[in-house]
Amino acid sequence: MKYRQLTKEQFENLHEEFARFLASQSIDAKEWKQIKAEKPTIATDEMNVFSDVVWDDVLTRTQYLEHFSETTANLFKCEDDEIHRIVIKINWDINLLEQKGFEWLMQNPMDNSVDIFKGSKPYQGERNVELFDLIEKGSSVSKGEIFDYFNQLVS
Repeated sequence: MKYRQLTKEQFENLHEEFARFLASQSIDAKEWKQIKAEKPTIATDEMNVFSDVVWDDVLTRTQYLEHFSETTANLFKCEDDEIHRIVIKINWDINLLEQKGFEWLMQNPMDNSVDIFKGSKPYQGERNVELFDLIEKGSSVSKGEIFDYFNQLVS
């Protein structure tokens, strides 16, 4: 597998897409039940292939990621050949995981207790695999508004 198998909840949410995927391989609902019961390894392989297809599609369309901790925000803009990163570090008792702390940051981005660092680098390996790794480490796909806001401040 290139990524990881989708969770049970993700499969349930993508039930129709998975059914179409199986149909594209000439596997109907009755045959799928039989495969699951009699050939669980093949069933797992089919689920893994579908998971990789879904992850590749999602990651290919991903343009921004963000990861917040209590005192740090990592904002990423994911282009085709390189990734741009803005790191925001709060140097006093503000919790960015709480609404109040996040709002404080957005209203006081240039406060002396806020350090902002910016950098870019080419991907070391395959773009989607690197983005998947960031997601597995806690990053979330975003629309990029926070990245763009801070990028304008530090440009």
